[in-house]
Order: sequence, then C-alpha cells, then structure tokens
Amino acid sequence: MLLLAFDTATDVATSALVRDGHVLGERTSVARSLLEEVDDLLREAELGPAQLDALVVGTGPGSFTSTRIGLAVARGLALALDVPVAGVSTLDALAAARDDAYPVVDARRHEVFVLGPRALSPDELELEPGVVCIGAGAVRYRRTLEDKGAVVPPDDDDVHIPHARLHAQLAHEFGAAESVVPIYVRVPDAELGSSA
Repeated sequence: MLLLAFDTATDVATSALVRDGHVLGERTSVARSLLEEVDDLLREAELGPAQLDALVVGTGPGSFTSTRIGLAVARGLALALDVPVAGVSTLDALAAARDDAYPVVDARRHEVFVLGPRALSPDELELEPGVVCIGAGAVRYRRTLEDKGAVVPPDDDDVHIPHARLHAQLAHEFGAAESVVPIYVRVPDAELGSSA
C-alpha cells in the first residue's frame, strides 16, 4: 500500500511517502509549502498522485490554522484522487518516536498540549523523574520541565519533530476524508477574542 502522510499542526510540517512500511522519502517544511513538498516527494520517487492508495493526516492538537491547512489538503486530495484517509494525533506520532517519550506540543498562550489530550501550563505538569519530554513545547519550556526532573533532548534533536513516517506507521482506520476531525482541545484565539 502506498501512503502519503503529512502533519502541519506544529511549526514544522512533515510529509512522507511510505510503501508497505518502507519510507520512500520524507520532508520537513512549513504548512504553507505542503503541496510543493508532496509534489517533490512523488517526483523523487518517480510516482504520480494517481498511484497513491491512501492518505494519513495529522489531526493536532497544535496551531488551529496549520491543523486546518493539513485537513483541507487531505480532503482536497482525497476527493481528487478518490482515496481514503486516516487521521493520527500529532501527540501520538510524537510519542511513537521513542518508547520512553512524553510528547509536549507548544500550545502558545503559555500552555502546552499533552496526552489526554489537554492544554495546561508547563508549571501544572506532573512528571515522573527522568521522563523524556519531546516536542516543541519541551524545547520552549525546557527549564521548567528540567526543574521538574524531566530530561529534554537537545533542541536540534530530530525527536522533537512529529515525523509523518510515524503517522503512517500508526494509521489503521481509513475512511472518508470528512470523517477525519481535528483535535483542538480549546477554542481558537479568534473565538476567544470575540467573546471578551
């Protein structure tokens, strides 16, 4: 099965082309250049969009706008190519990077997204001593997490990126693109501002 997987929920967008568990190519970029990266992946593998069997998209939590970009691309491609889609949590993909990993995504507003999923202040996190925290939130709040006894790999460690190959590995329920819903955890900033 030839899968195109991508996640745009964090500051680093990832995409991967995976055939029967083997990674044919993988890219990191930003959400706005996702389609260009996907085109490059297919060209490098000497494949065309019509050869894709299914799509896997990251569902967040993360940036509201970036998550929506990924879902919109997945829905558009699924409709155009008539292929099924599976959604995979960005937190789950991050956690799959290492057996001992605790994913921490930067949620802005002085908060992080963690498994549950839930959003809370880094100060509110209850961590086991020695737990390995990964993700952009772990990098941003390194000092707070390390003061709580956590271990945070170096900022430039690849483990902080929700790699699309991990999304492909975790995907198992494929269906209509409309059935894949984002994981927001909290209301968007725009709605917060309008209720004030």
